[in-house]
Amino acid sequence: MPAIVYQFCLSMDFITLAIIFAAVGAGAISKGATGMGMPLIAIPFLAATFGLQHAVAVLLIPILVSNASQLYRFRHARGDDRLGFLAPMLALCVVGVIGGTWFLTATPERGLALALGILLLGYLALRLFNPHFSVGPEAARRWAMPAGLGAGLLHGATGISAPIGVTFIHAMRFGRDAHVYAVSAMFMVLAIFQAPSLWIAGVLRPEWLLQGLFALIPTFLFMPLGQWLSGKLSQAAFDRMILIFLGVIGFKMVLGI
Repeated sequence: MPAIVYQFCLSMDFITLAIIFAAVGAGAISKGATGMGMPLIAIPFLAATFGLQHAVAVLLIPILVSNASQLYRFRHARGDDRLGFLAPMLALCVVGVIGGTWFLTATPERGLALALGILLLGYLALRLFNPHFSVGPEAARRWAMPAGLGAGLLHGATGISAPIGVTFIHAMRFGRDAHVYAVSAMFMVLAIFQAPSLWIAGVLRPEWLLQGLFALIPTFLFMPLGQWLSGKLSQAAFDRMILIFLGVIGFKMVLGI
């Protein structure tokens, strides 16, 4: 038996599979409902058990597949005039994720997580005290490249880009379909360019990629449940759900839990 197959068989014990199934399944429900949440939910649980590099590698394939699915499902939203910011943002996401991968292998993440958690909570405070705050099309184009660079760096370093990327997109007050399309496009591009960066950095072990293939099972099982739940929400409820989700992540990052 080849060494890779042997190592994979050793790693795929029942407890490992159960942890991956539960973590990715919970993330898939959120992904289906809001267009985001798989890495935000799954990576902390997986990293606590297996380590951050392992967690990021396992989530790579589910992130690619789930976002490809949502890009296709919400493709009608790509004609929204306000999405003009997306191309320059995605270009800088590529630059950022390549650089961020180096941080994944060389830099402690606690200080970065604390700073980003504070930034995220600051945005939530702004929305609470100024509920009509939004980023208009001109400001979106002006800040798209810095936001893309920041989201890419964070995603490369931690596997989680939402505190910058989703916060920036959410501030534009899109409807549900355009919001999910923009967020899915960002996650898709990040995952595509993260894959070779992780391989070059030596993080993509074959057995971890095979665990990522297994993680497609809970992804396909639970994303439709999240999509069904989202159909029961009004636009206002959807917006509140995103804000609550970002708040929980902000507190988790600040408290280090």
